[in-house]
Parts: sequence; C-alpha cells; structure tokens
Amino acid sequence: MPSKSPDHLPWRIKLFVSTLSYAVDFTRRSDGSINRRLMSWFDPRTSPSPSKPINGGKSMDITVDKTRNIWFRLYNPTTTTTTTADDNDMPVIFYFHGGGFSYFAPSSKPFDDFCYNLARELQAVIISVNYRLAPEYRYPCQYEDCLDAMKFIDDTKLEEIPSEANLRQCFLAGDSAGGNLAHHVAVRASEYEFSNIKLIGFMAIQPYFGGEERTESEIKLEGAPFITTKRTDLVWRTFLPEGSNRDHQASNVFGPNAVDISRLDRFPPTIVFVGGFDPLQDWQKSYYEGLKKSGKEAFLIEYPNAIHSFYAFPELPEFSLFMKEVKGFMQNRIHGAN
Repeated sequence: MPSKSPDHLPWRIKLFVSTLSYAVDFTRRSDGSINRRLMSWFDPRTSPSPSKPINGGKSMDITVDKTRNIWFRLYNPTTTTTTTADDNDMPVIFYFHGGGFSYFAPSSKPFDDFCYNLARELQAVIISVNYRLAPEYRYPCQYEDCLDAMKFIDDTKLEEIPSEANLRQCFLAGDSAGGNLAHHVAVRASEYEFSNIKLIGFMAIQPYFGGEERTESEIKLEGAPFITTKRTDLVWRTFLPEGSNRDHQASNVFGPNAVDISRLDRFPPTIVFVGGFDPLQDWQKSYYEGLKKSGKEAFLIEYPNAIHSFYAFPELPEFSLFMKEVKGFMQNRIHGAN
C-alpha cells in the first residue's frame, strides 16, 4: 500500500485539494450542521449553456419537483468522436455527484466540468441530478430524489432530450457519495417497472461506503487527500438516521444489516473504480466482492497512484485511462443488450 502523501500530484491539484478540505472542515459546525452561506465562497456555481457549446457540449437545467428542489442539468454532446453506439444512437447516463451527501450540486464547477467531459468523451447524454443535502435532509431523502428524477424522465417526453438518445441504453454513474447513491438507486430501480428506461450498466466511481470496522486502508492512509476518518465519521453521523451506526444498510451495503440483492435479476452489471491513495479503497473492493458473491456481473479497475476524486483532474494520467475503461464498458454493455 502506498504512503499517505501522493507527492506526484501537480501543485495546482495539491492547492485545490487543500483549499477544499479546509473549506469542508471550516464550514462544518460542531453540531454537524453546515454554514451554507460561508461554503458558497468555496463552491463556485456555473450557469447552463443551452445555446453556446462549452467543452464539446450544451447544457440546460430542468425542474423535476420545485418543492423538494429536485432538478437536473442535461448535457448534450455537440462534437463527434468515436461513439459508444452504432448509428448515432446515444446512451443516457444518470449521474449523481459526490460531496459526502452534504455538499455541492450539478452546477458546482468541478462536477459541471466533469459532466461536459463525460458527454464529449463518451458521446452520451448526461443527466446530472440535484438531490437534497444532509444534514438538513437525512437518509433516505437522497435516494428517493434520485429515483424520482429517473421516474420523471421515464414518464415525461422532454423536447430537450435529443432524438438520438436511447432510453433503452441507460447507465447509472456516481462518484464518491454519488456512487453510494447510485448503488441504492440501482436496487430500487431493479424493483420498479419503468415504461421507457432500461438500465444496462452502472459505473461506481470510488463509491463511498463504510462500516464500524476500521479497515487497513483507512488506518494506513489516514490524512490522505480529502478523506480522513474524522470526516467520514461525521458524514455518516449526519446522513444516517439518528441512533444508527455505520453498519446501517445505507453505508455497509454487504454488512450485518445488508439487503440481499442476489434476488434482483435486473441489478445492472457494474464496474468499480478504486484509487491506491483512497482510504476507502478496502470498502470499495469489498463492495466489488459483495456483488460477485451476490451473483452479479462486476469488474474492478484499480489505479495505484490515484487519489480520491482523481477523475476531476483531466491533467492526471488516470483520467484518460478512466475514460477509456468507461467507454469500453459501455460499448460492451450496449452491444450485449442488443
């Protein structure tokens, strides 16, 4: 296992990581609540660009439920690269952003940039969902919001979605806490009868799982970028139902309180991405193993030098490797579903 300090990172990334980590700690009050106004200084938001392409794509915001502030940013690619499907038949990716269930939105600049990259590199329609945040809204609000966004797409004929988009070629994707959300949405979606949507794959990008056990990677990589046990413990304390511990089924998905997913025939094939400098890597590997033991098709991709959230930095070599793996996974799933 590598040391906890990835000295190979460019100075710009080190500065960004340090600043954002400071912001997360500085804006958390002792009771676990968050000073949202103060955090806004560290979380620049972007506007959609429905008419002028940005980084190979156009975007627009669409409201699902104003009362719950559920909306999504829709990304349509405008440049042509090697496609993931034949005959300009574009797959659709439902994407759930990270942030410890507590921070950020689809309009947060790092996630907005990432979704433009996904749309361009994968030639896919990206639906980046805004969900309610903890601690103001605890489990299971976030899971319900994300699934309701999918139901909205399934039930509503939106002119904003290009005619080339194929809802029979849908994928789930989520990074960090968004990867946790995507797993639980996949479980719920496997039991729901969609009219138009068909899920054929799931990209779990350094998914955020945990438990009462302290794993070897959590101990040895304490102090690695973004992730510390103090932060993760606070995340679970402010997200899970009051009185729960980290072995709750939401965090420890294959732990003592797990929901049996072996019965879910429609749970999508899953590719799990793990970084060697991510303290959560042991939980992510256990997730992969849990999928396999449950009879699900699963693939594990490891990048030994990758930090948590490496995919947000196109200048890192793992970024292009990641995009290549995702593209290959999607192509295989699309061809296998046809």
